Amino acid sequence: MDYLVLTKTGGMILGPVSQILGLIMDLLFRFTSSVGILNIGLCIILFTLVVKILMFPLTIKQQKSSKLMSVMQPELQAIQNKYKGKTDNESMMKMNVETKAVYEKYGTSMTGGCLQLVIQLPILLALYRVIYNIPAYVNSVKFYFMQVVYAITNVSNAADLPEGAGASLLQFATDHNIPLTGITKIGDLVGDTGEVLGNKMVDILYKLNPEQWKELARRFPEAASVIQENSVAIESMNSFLGINLATNPWQGFSPNVAWLIPILAGVSQWFSAKLMMSNQPQQDENSTSAQMMKQMNVMMPLMSVFFCFTFPAAIGIYWVASSVFQIIQQIIVNAYLNKVDMDEMIKKNLEKANAKRAKKGLPPQKISQNATVNAKNIQAAQQREEQARNEKLEKTRQQVKESNEYYNMDAEPGSLASKAAMVAKYNEKHNK
Repeated sequence: MDYLVLTKTGGMILGPVSQILGLIMDLLFRFTSSVGILNIGLCIILFTLVVKILMFPLTIKQQKSSKLMSVMQPELQAIQNKYKGKTDNESMMKMNVETKAVYEKYGTSMTGGCLQLVIQLPILLALYRVIYNIPAYVNSVKFYFMQVVYAITNVSNAADLPEGAGASLLQFATDHNIPLTGITKIGDLVGDTGEVLGNKMVDILYKLNPEQWKELARRFPEAASVIQENSVAIESMNSFLGINLATNPWQGFSPNVAWLIPILAGVSQWFSAKLMMSNQPQQDENSTSAQMMKQMNVMMPLMSVFFCFTFPAAIGIYWVASSVFQIIQQIIVNAYLNKVDMDEMIKKNLEKANAKRAKKGLPPQKISQNATVNAKNIQAAQQREEQARNEKLEKTRQQVKESNEYYNMDAEPGSLASKAAMVAKYNEKHNK
């Protein structure tokens, strides 16, 4: 579906991605409909599974990068320790050169692990668009809403909708306190006509709960039969385990079955994050990055709970399904990576890196590096320097101790006699 409003507000990247994901969702809805199941909740779960499968190769690459980082971490840490506290330009440049050399030695780059995340980000944002505005992207679902639009506006084609045709529906939404905010502002119909206006009217209708559909039929008696017929189908599509997917789980302090969605979303995301962290590079627990990661692992599930309470239940269903599939996927990925030969992976990385270097006319990158860029040698050199420094300090302390013992001989330490003896012995010692 060419949903212009969301495409324009989301930019040139998210729009096309959303369209592709919408087509996938539409195909799934048609498939379930062919076997007699018209349910958006089931389609969201299947949709999440399909997207996870499609993104699995990117996930594997990202996890491999993380696994490789765990091998590289001691060498990178050695370089950081070597230049700790040095902020001058020369030291920073040397640290960057040596860090880059470590990445090259393992056949990867400093941005290698981020690339997969950058690719996945537009897909994830587009996913939320589709789930948040299902009728906008799924023509099979939109069909039922458009029948209502045609009935209350007395037109038979979306292109014929004149400006102002949605005013009565907007007033109905205002009178019944229907929220008109979301990823885009859906309550602004000024200047809109044709398909753009029809899309915004569908967005408003998608916010209605079963009681509000009945009120809508009473507000538009001439279209009551069409509204009732399509609202029954819409209510059936939007109902999942007794939960209306178009409404928010939070309807006040009275608990209801929809509260299970945000609770499950928080628990599943916490467990998913824990599984993922088990395959990440080990860090010093007292380091700033480790502390921040711990806080993130607590805050993110709590944020999931909050958002799933305040967003339509459809988003929560996706969130829970995504975390559950992520857990299964992570178990598979962890089992796979535990069997990966890291030396073989590094060798393949170097082969790929050297193929790229050859195209640029550069010499191949060798596995062995000289002492300047080999982080292991750097770490060893640093340890030798530290040992030499400690030995020098110990020698100085011993000399001070021997000197004090010599000068304080035969007199009570700190007494006037000991001080006089020190002067005499100093003269004696240096006059020899």
